[in-house]
Amino acid sequence: MIIVSACLAGIKCNWEGKSKPCQKVLELVRDGKAVTVCPEQLGGLGTPRIPAEQIDGKVITKEGRDVTSEFNKGALLALNVALNNRCDKSILKSKSPSCGCDLVYDGSFSGKLIEGDGVFTKLLKEKGIEVISEKEL
Repeated sequence: MIIVSACLAGIKCNWEGKSKPCQKVLELVRDGKAVTVCPEQLGGLGTPRIPAEQIDGKVITKEGRDVTSEFNKGALLALNVALNNRCDKSILKSKSPSCGCDLVYDGSFSGKLIEGDGVFTKLLKEKGIEVISEKEL
């Protein structure tokens, strides 16, 4: 089983209240081979929401609110979904502060990317679950 970012499966859950559908992910979900999660919603953040980026080990909104606890809570709940479904692979939304893999925004809200992983991605990797972005499909 594969765990996937819900926005890639056509669910309108990203910070803008939109989805970012990916045809391959849609097919995996349709075929019962993937389960969807949105760690940010699981952590209690609404949709739409103020954009957030990682800054010095924390997750901060563009307005300056620290939402690290919500991101951590959502990542743990999403990890439980992955473990309960025996997922050994994930396909997550690139650049996201939750789901980004290898590259995330730098915290300046300028669109600049730096090396790093999202909060959920880090947990998956710690548990030995393979993580790729939709860009790698």
